[in-house]
Amino acid sequence: MSQSPIRSAPIAYQLRIAGHLDQHWAPWFGDLTLTHEDDGTTSLTGAIADQAELHGVLTKIRDLGVILISLAVVPVAQTTAARTDSTSGK
Repeated sequence: MSQSPIRSAPIAYQLRIAGHLDQHWAPWFGDLTLTHEDDGTTSLTGAIADQAELHGVLTKIRDLGVILISLAVVPVAQTTAARTDSTSGK
């Protein structure tokens, strides 16, 4: 088994869930930005420091009882754009 490279910076992720998650859940997800998409899903986008933090986010999604549609690594620039969109009322 080969050793994984050590990452020095958090990786940005986009998690998409079914339905529009109410904004009052935003503080529970920390620095992740919640964005209601036109297709009826919610995107949670932002930097996640490591696998332990990622598993914590996935546990929160499970505990809410919502359906996880996808999980993707995204460019850090996309997380900045998502933050701008959510504050401008998109």
